Order: sequence, then structure tokens, then C-alpha cells
Amino acid sequence: MRNFPLRRGVVAGLLKGYVGLSAALFTQVFSGLLHRSPTALLLLLAVGIPIVCLSTMYYVRPCKPAIGAGGEEEDAMQDGHFAFAQAASVLLGAYLVGTTVLGSAVKLSDAASYALFGVTVLLLLAPLAIPVKMTLFRKKKPTLVEPPASAEEEPLLIPSDLPPADEDSEKVDVLLAEGEGAVVKRKRRPRRGEDFKFTEALVKADFWLLWFGYFIGVGTGVTVLNNLAQIGAAAGIADTTILLSLFGLGNFLGRLGGGAISEKFVRSVLLLPRPIWMSLTQTVLAVAYLCLAYALTPGVVYACAAVVGLCYGVQFAVMIPTVSELFGLKNFGLFYNLMAVANPLGAVLFSEELAGRLYDGEAARQRHSGGHPHACIGPECFRVAFVVLAGCCALGTAVSLVLAARIRPVFRALYAGGSFRLPNSNQQH
Repeated sequence: MRNFPLRRGVVAGLLKGYVGLSAALFTQVFSGLLHRSPTALLLLLAVGIPIVCLSTMYYVRPCKPAIGAGGEEEDAMQDGHFAFAQAASVLLGAYLVGTTVLGSAVKLSDAASYALFGVTVLLLLAPLAIPVKMTLFRKKKPTLVEPPASAEEEPLLIPSDLPPADEDSEKVDVLLAEGEGAVVKRKRRPRRGEDFKFTEALVKADFWLLWFGYFIGVGTGVTVLNNLAQIGAAAGIADTTILLSLFGLGNFLGRLGGGAISEKFVRSVLLLPRPIWMSLTQTVLAVAYLCLAYALTPGVVYACAAVVGLCYGVQFAVMIPTVSELFGLKNFGLFYNLMAVANPLGAVLFSEELAGRLYDGEAARQRHSGGHPHACIGPECFRVAFVVLAGCCALGTAVSLVLAARIRPVFRALYAGGSFRLPNSNQQH
């Protein structure tokens, strides 16, 4: 966020998009390279991942953004770099889904698995072409021509008229009064878009409206993700690999596209606040949950898995830049982590306490009546849960719309005319 303040939505979408692809990547590694060995997977996670993080952490550091320094040519070059990274990530996502489906349909040899993983590594490292290109083909900086020295010499100090004696005495009186406590200066609280402290943000309605809207979006979405195998079994789907792949692909596209689309429209003449996209996707989520509640067929489950994954991913890509734009970048990490608590909290409340308990109750009822001994079959397994989730998303839509209406002046001040203006507090830090 600090390194690319002009493209916060695009950056958030890219980073969260790759996070969404990580599950499919580890699935390919687990099934292809590690031969489904849990011990090898644990060794990779315990040793391999920290080695990668330690070897690359030096390159992840804050740098001073060149805001308006390169003009339109510099902006066009950065847009091209981001477009290349987005295209590479989309290609990687499509390739991972294809290899996952292929691996579940056909038994691949070791050589084929290694070859497929080699292509995955190449696609994963494709964005490195950007810094390599910038290093090998450096843009020549224009040389500055110093103006000729003037023959006339100007004095270093320009004399100014001395202030009147009575003005000096008034200033002295004010300073003495401040020292004795007679004059108390009130500290101005930060406005939207400036750098907030943690305690200052907690008393703002905007913070909790954003948190609650995000909580509903990701909480209901992760409920579907956690119960996708049971939902597929209830609809008569034996192999849920394709379901997981569809959800993962939709999740990736939602994260990547949500950031890019919200960035485009927030800079357009419409100046659409980013929470608008949270409200739109939660409306779509409500419709998808109602379809799953009353039309639980294999075709509907496949379609809704992709749609729910897409809308679930948009919540991440919209929340991250919105937090930075409302409460500044100085304490962005703290605010982001507090927002991130909504995901596991939603999983506990919606997935475990709501859907899990209702599913177990219906499964026990079917088991007592001679049904399947270990699973719940039929639309009744999740019907009540999906209706409740749809109602929650309707409430989340209203909350996001209220937030969008409240913070529209912030986006008008930041992005009026398609340009970007950092608040004064952000310029100072």
C-alpha cells in the first residue's frame, strides 16, 4: 500500500489473488511431487516455506513512491507492468485448475507430474520479468541544464521591516499564558483519509460498518468453502474435486478482478466508493444461497460454487484499499489484522455454530429414520442454514450501502478528476 498508493486496489487484488491460488499450488505439489505423503508435506511446510520467506524478505521493503514524478509516460509504464502481472496470474490460475482436473481424471506418471510442475514454476516466476526488464533496460533520465549564473549578486538575507513593539508584546503575553496553562490547545482529531491511531479508529462508525459488512461477506463465503464436500454429497456429487477447483478459481478471479474493477470505477467520473462492490456481491451471494436452499441439484451446486467463490474473493480485494483510504497508511497493518479477524470469527459462527449444528441435526434425523449412516442427503441438510445466510447477506448489503454513502466525500476528495491526492498527514509520514 505504501509503495503503490496510486494503485491500491490493483495491488491488493494481485497479492490476494496469489494467496487464493496457493491452495491449488500446494495441492499440485502434494499430489504430484510428494506422492500424497503427509510427512513430506509437513516437512515442506516446516522447512521449505520458511527458507523461501527468509531468502526473499530482503526484497520486500518500503520505498518512496514517485507520485506524479514521471508524468503520463511513467504512469503508462506502471499500468503495463501491472497488466502483465495480472495476465500472468490469470494464466497461472487457469493452468492450475486444468492440471487439477486432469490429475483427478487421469493417473499421471512421475515424469508428467514433474513436467506439469515445471510449467507451474515458470508461470509463478513470470512477474520477475518486470524487475529484470527494468534492470537491463533502464530508462535514461533527462539531464538537467543549469541556468547561467547571473552577473548580479543577490544578498543572502533580505531585510524585512521589524514588527511593531505592541505586536511583540502580544506574542509574549500569549506564550506566557500558554506556559501557565491559561491557554489550552485542543488537538484536532484526524479526518477520513488521514492517519488514524488505533483508539481513534475504534470510535468511528465507518470502521465498524466496514468490519461488519466484511464480516458478513467472508463469514458466509467461508461457510460454503468449509462445507463444500458435504454440500456436494447432499446434492449427489461423489467427487468434489471439481467443486473445490471452481470455488478456488472464482475466489482468485474475485480477488484479482475486484481490486482492478474497483480501482477503475473509483477513478471514473462516477467516483463509485469501493464498498459499493461489497454490496453488489453480497446481493449476488444472497441469490446464490437461496438457489442452494431451494434448488439443490448438481448443476446448481457447480454454478453456485463458482459464483460464491467469486463474490467471496471480492470482499478481500475491496476491504484492503478501503481501510487504507479511510484510516491512512501509518497504522495500516494493525487495522488490516483487526479486519482479518472477521474471517475466522465468521467461520466459527456461521460454519460451525449455524451450518454444522443444523447439518448434524438433520443427519441424525435421517439416520434414525433409516437413511445414510454417515452423511446427510437431500436439500434439507442445508436449507435452513442457506436461508439464514441469505438474510445475513441482505443485511450486509444494506450496511455496505450506508458505508458507501457516508464515505463518498472521501473518494471525491482523493480521486476527483481521475487524479489522486494524498492527504496532508500521509505526505508527512
